[in-house]
Amino acid sequence: MKFLAGFMTFMVALLHIGIMVLEMFFWNHPVGQKIFSMSAEVAKSSEVLAMNQGLYNSFLGVGLLWALISGNQSLKVFLLICITIAGIFGGLTAKTSILFVQALPGFITLLLVLKSKRRQAGEARLFS
Repeated sequence: MKFLAGFMTFMVALLHIGIMVLEMFFWNHPVGQKIFSMSAEVAKSSEVLAMNQGLYNSFLGVGLLWALISGNQSLKVFLLICITIAGIFGGLTAKTSILFVQALPGFITLLLVLKSKRRQAGEARLFS
């Protein structure tokens, strides 16, 4: 279970780094326009906004990698909750597919991380 939780955390981190690359560098490019189903005009007018979103996605992805390397379970849980909430919000307000691409993997990974979390001496547990 611990391996699966770590693997899924790594995959969610890569997903957010990939989203960052698309939003920051390929938004106003035919590749980004096709992936996000946008016209060239829409892409151009929202390019700066997308770069901002990409920066936030980079924080989530790099934060998860940091949590994996450092073994910081609390940071993993926090970031996965943030990812799940952001995915639900995006799915409800922007595009339904965000629920499946971002929220669902984040939520499944959150459950795996919580399930695999071991009690350490003096550590408060989120769920018993």
